[in-house]
Amino acid sequence: MPNKRKKIVKGTSEKPRLVVYRSNRYIHAQLVDDSQNKTLLGFYDKSKSAAATLKSAKTKSERSHALGKLFAEEAKKKKVTKIVFDRNGYIYHGRVKAFAEGAREGGLVF
Repeated sequence: MPNKRKKIVKGTSEKPRLVVYRSNRYIHAQLVDDSQNKTLLGFYDKSKSAAATLKSAKTKSERSHALGKLFAEEAKKKKVTKIVFDRNGYIYHGRVKAFAEGAREGGLVF
């Protein structure tokens, strides 16, 4: 599948990059500081820390939205509120959009 990015987005220490990966079953998210080449935070909808919160969600979109809120809460604990959103070539639609909206509701500023 060709990459549909128009430009490559880079994260900094002040505004790290939120990368979203979507498979057919799951969604992954990472907060990356490209200037130091570090992953600050990583989440996966089947991780132990997220499983209890996501049990009530019935659809994949609901799980993505709840994961976005949970991700925002954990990012705020690391004192990150402003981010750059990297949809990783995916269309801003469906689960990617649900994750982004959940992250915004959780307090992250894109």
